[in-house]
Amino acid sequence: MCTIKDRAFGRILGLVCILLLFTSCSMHGEFFGRYGRITPNGEVTGLFESYIVNSNLDYYISGADSCPNAIMGIDKGYILVSDLWKKREFTTDKLKRIVKNTQSKAWDCGLMMHGFDILDDRGNDIGDWYSILSVRMPVKMVDENKVIIFTPPIDTYDKLRIERIDRD
Repeated sequence: MCTIKDRAFGRILGLVCILLLFTSCSMHGEFFGRYGRITPNGEVTGLFESYIVNSNLDYYISGADSCPNAIMGIDKGYILVSDLWKKREFTTDKLKRIVKNTQSKAWDCGLMMHGFDILDDRGNDIGDWYSILSVRMPVKMVDENKVIIFTPPIDTYDKLRIERIDRD
């Protein structure tokens, strides 16, 4: 049988937990972490498709070396926290070859490649991304200048080919 003291203690404990939750959220930004986003940008599409290498970016690929699932450039002021992305030094010719290969792979699936801005949790542009529309991945800020960007699924194009075959 619950006494009035037990109920009062339960209410006070509940309020303390709620206050701790709100305090934690306000001290650390967001409760579930600081997430940025990847948003479409036609100018970035144009940069990749003009094979312009930006010296302010460190470039990475995910997937096959000759035909990756995504290409991204991260501002040199940021550190990518990942062992899965492969860092690449691009010349105009190397970027051209990779972009043309990814375009060809996308076209085989009836899709087009797109450019995107990579934004931090405050909306600051921290890099560029190039992939098909459905391959935008989460962007998590770990520190002021450290970022985790998840890699696309390794079977990105295989799933699309199967879906396309099933429709015919």
